[in-house]
This record gives sequence, C-alpha cells and structure tokens, in this order.
Amino acid sequence: MDKDLLRQFRFFLKDSVRKRVDFSQTDQNRGIDPPPVEKPYPADALRIDLVKPGDWEKIPGMDLATAITNRQSRRMYTKESLGLEEVSFLLWATQGVRGEVAYGHAYRTVPSAGCRHALETYLAVLHVEGLDAGVYRYLPLSHQLLFEFSEKNLSSRIVEAAFGQPYPGNAALTFIWTAIPYRMEWRYGMAAHRVIAIDAGHVCQNLYLACEAIGAGTCAIAAYDQEALDGLLRVDGEEEFTVYMASVGKV
Repeated sequence: MDKDLLRQFRFFLKDSVRKRVDFSQTDQNRGIDPPPVEKPYPADALRIDLVKPGDWEKIPGMDLATAITNRQSRRMYTKESLGLEEVSFLLWATQGVRGEVAYGHAYRTVPSAGCRHALETYLAVLHVEGLDAGVYRYLPLSHQLLFEFSEKNLSSRIVEAAFGQPYPGNAALTFIWTAIPYRMEWRYGMAAHRVIAIDAGHVCQNLYLACEAIGAGTCAIAAYDQEALDGLLRVDGEEEFTVYMASVGKV
C-alpha cells in the first residue's frame, strides 16, 4: 500500500485543507455571480408534476424514533411498483425546497455547506405508476420530474455500472446523485470537495428514513464504475459526475 498516496487522499478529509485556500480569491469574494441552484433544461422538455407537500394522502407517516430504529440497508424488493405520490415524498425529503430562493441558494430539507447544494438528483425508473421506464431528473424549484431519456436495457445497464450488484436491477427505481462541483467551489475553492461528500451523506440518510415511512427499503451504493455511470446519465464526467446512488423498492 502506497502510504504517501494515502496521505494525499486523507488530506481532503481534514479540515486543515482550508489552510491552503485563499478565500479572498474564491469567485464569491471576487464578486462573480453564483451558479444557478438548478441545472438548466430546454424550455420544451417534458416535465411531470409531482404531488406537493400538504397534498399527500397515501403517505402513512411514522414517528422519527421508529424510523431511526428500523433503518437498515435493504437489498431485496417485491415486484410492487412505487406510486407517484411516494416518489414525490422521497424526492421532497431528500432535496425538496422548503424556503427562500434567492441569490443562488435555496433552503432545502437537508443541510448543505453554505447552502450551496451541489447535488443533482436523477432517477433510473423501472417500476413507478404513471411513469414510463427511463431516466428522469428532479427539479426541486418547481417540484417536478424532468424526463431525460429512455434507455434500452436500463436495468441491466445499472447493474453493470454497479459492478454487478443486482439490487438496482430489481428495484422500482434507483436514485443517482451527481455533483456539480463549481456550485461549492464558487464559495470554498479547494475546500469544496470535502463538504460535497458530507452533503451526499445528509441526502442519503433522509432517503433511508423516508423509505421506512412508506414501507419501502433502500440500499446506498458507493461502489460503481465511474465512467459507465456517468455515461449512462450522459453527463460529462468533469463539470458534473456521479457521486452516490441508492436503489429503492417495496419490501
């Protein structure tokens, strides 16, 4: 094991990384406008309205202590489809906007360093009532799903990208989170990359607890083929790339 190389990677887990950052030279402190809080999309793109908070009728709910107690990674799913209302709830719980949207930030249901929220949420949909199979992206500002594209053999391609782990192929859908690192770099420079990883953990823990509330299960997946998964999502792998994923299905 190359100990020098390990030290280099460990450096990015330490808060001491900020000692090497001249924050006066970040784009924020240079007066450059912040990047948009949501990835743009074509005006004529197909968007699907989701069920909004307050309109949920089929979300049974669960007290927080029970959800935390029951939380576990679940890799076996039934063939039952998820409902659109349930998917709406899971998306809101993980990236929903709950407050002010201004000056390049939006308060959401999960914390983020500096309210930067560098993540985008994609869904690889296999079995959701009212949705065709395909790849979608969550639009948190309007609480909608954006249809990205259909993909032949989507289930097998997800399994292949997850190094053969079978449960994404048997799930109703798989959450795939990408990072747009400049959203965080704009404020924190080189110190951005440590907190992007922390933010992903916040999001996925909310998914675990929200799944418990609807009788579903999820399993976080951090072992995947970077190039294969970025290619599946059709992102460039530089300015946007996959950082985490989690399969979801009824249990």
